[in-house]
Amino acid sequence: MKVAVVGATGLVGTKMIQVLEERNFPITELIPVASERSVGKEISYKGKIFKVVSMQTAIDMKPAVALFSAGGSTSLDWAPKFAAAGITVIDNSSAWRMDATKKLVVPEINALELTAIDKIIANPNCSTIQMVVALNPLHKKYKIQRIVVSTYQSVTGTGVKAVDQLMNERKGLKGEMAYPYPIDLNVIPQIDVFTDNGYTKEEMKMVNETKKIMDNNIRVTATTVRIPVMGGHSESVNVEFENEFEMEEVRNILQNAPGVILVDDVKNLKYPMPMDAQDKDDVFVGRLRRDETQAKTLNMWIVSDNLRKGAATNAIQIAEYLVEKKLI
Repeated sequence: MKVAVVGATGLVGTKMIQVLEERNFPITELIPVASERSVGKEISYKGKIFKVVSMQTAIDMKPAVALFSAGGSTSLDWAPKFAAAGITVIDNSSAWRMDATKKLVVPEINALELTAIDKIIANPNCSTIQMVVALNPLHKKYKIQRIVVSTYQSVTGTGVKAVDQLMNERKGLKGEMAYPYPIDLNVIPQIDVFTDNGYTKEEMKMVNETKKIMDNNIRVTATTVRIPVMGGHSESVNVEFENEFEMEEVRNILQNAPGVILVDDVKNLKYPMPMDAQDKDDVFVGRLRRDETQAKTLNMWIVSDNLRKGAATNAIQIAEYLVEKKLI
């Protein structure tokens, strides 16, 4: 099985290659793909060296699957060309997520919707993925009516330029700015550009993607915030259910939910933090407590590594499902 990684030299592309190796995905040949200026660079995978190739060369090599993490415009341009050649594309950008003809997939929730004719499959936004993995088991039991979420997102979600900005500021060095303001010792309540309704694109992604993945009737409102952290994204979530719940049952559901690890022992100061989630594929949940101001409402804290479950790992889990079900 040939596998192409498009955007192989970027933060997420590099993580995809790492996760493919860790999970022992059945690859016969890795095809690293990047922009023309990166063609010829060498990528190491399982002790072998593979050279970065161009988009068209990758298509001509006929991989079974192409993992895309090269931005929305690149995906809009090239994903249909890969698909037309019979290659299944799993795309990490926002390009296809809200396209009604494309599946938006988190394997723990809706992989069963995939078929052999799905040649472009959308990977959701990082902050959406971790939230729905934690909430979907509760939605099945209690039926979610409304979600209020505030995020605390790692600079790695922006890319190498943002990581460099944070590290330069820590060292007192001047350098290229990924953000309009300093990020070290600061919090920036803006992720992506603002839309006409006053929300950012990141906030509206969480609203619209959650509805598409879980249930279009769920009301969602979001505030997304960038913080000077590296390990992963954190979320404070307030969720209102249609049906009453018992806290012990909520804990049991989360303890048995696929992809979820419950870390909720406040007596011993145990709760999820980005530093503990880094380099792990799970979604960590804690700070569970009933909202005392409103009936049938739960507060929770959700943390996950945004480069792994929020991007690379989720895409590869989709590919694993396709292989298991012989859809590619």
